[in-house]
Amino acid sequence: MSELMKAIVVERLGPPDVMEIKDIPVPVAGEGEIRIEVEAVGINFADVLAVAGQYLTRTRVPYTPGMEFAGIVESLGEGVDNVKVGQRVACLGGSGSLAKYAVVKAGAVIPVPENFTGAQAAAFPVSYFTAYHGLKTLGRGQEGEWVLVQAAAGALGTASVQLAKALGMRVIAMASTEEKLQLARDLGADVTLLQDDPDRVQKVRDAAGGQGVPLILEVVGGKRFQESLDMAAGQGRIIVIGNASREDAKLRPVELMKRNLTVTGLWLTSLMSDRKATMAATQALTPLVASGKVTPQVGPTYALADSARAFQDILDRKTTGKVVIEPGR
Repeated sequence: MSELMKAIVVERLGPPDVMEIKDIPVPVAGEGEIRIEVEAVGINFADVLAVAGQYLTRTRVPYTPGMEFAGIVESLGEGVDNVKVGQRVACLGGSGSLAKYAVVKAGAVIPVPENFTGAQAAAFPVSYFTAYHGLKTLGRGQEGEWVLVQAAAGALGTASVQLAKALGMRVIAMASTEEKLQLARDLGADVTLLQDDPDRVQKVRDAAGGQGVPLILEVVGGKRFQESLDMAAGQGRIIVIGNASREDAKLRPVELMKRNLTVTGLWLTSLMSDRKATMAATQALTPLVASGKVTPQVGPTYALADSARAFQDILDRKTTGKVVIEPGR
């Protein structure tokens, strides 16, 4: 009989409470695969959307959530030579990591600094690679330029603030509470504003010299998307990374024409298949991590049995930094 392990299983799509902890067979690493003992799983808003059936790709059930995680290499499938047994790695596996063990393709693993904890390693790949692509690959941010970071106390927000400052940019950070704004200030944000400030659009424009912001990392969507257009400087770039409002946004092309604005979508999954872009991001991030200029901000941690609560806390905007679930707790 197959050895069993505890895992989160989703058999029907819906709110976080559809997740159940069950015993399932321990996966076996096949050719070109690696089996990893999971230390920590970084939870992203994308995971929440996937469980709800609202992500960019179709969620097929039953499945085990968890697209970003870190752990110790436990066994290697045939033909794998890029990692060693016992090595700590971070992984972008798509799904399957809310469990004791996970199997991923060898190409999905990312070496991490030796000084990283498992939780820090799990908090790194999605947020920091996304932030880099938003700021540089697609955003074309320049030293001394202003950038607006929405949801600045979240996993992507904290990564974006740190990375923008490390790249010499000036940061306007928005968040929902004063406590979250303080975190953004601690990470180097130059200007902080409550996201529900009734004068937020004008205050953002004024902070950037009265002409608006050249680069905006847009994660809210819905009715707030229009505000991003209003906050943008002429020839500004708006990088659409998320839709936390879960509402439809309207875009009238004539508004882009009037001020020569650019709106660009960013989805890390497709960008990771661009080897050139991935190598550029890796080369840029490696020295910044090594020097301590960027450090993953680990938020609250949860046991595997509390996964549904972790997902709900993200939905309720109760968290800062990267939410982490530790299956071994």
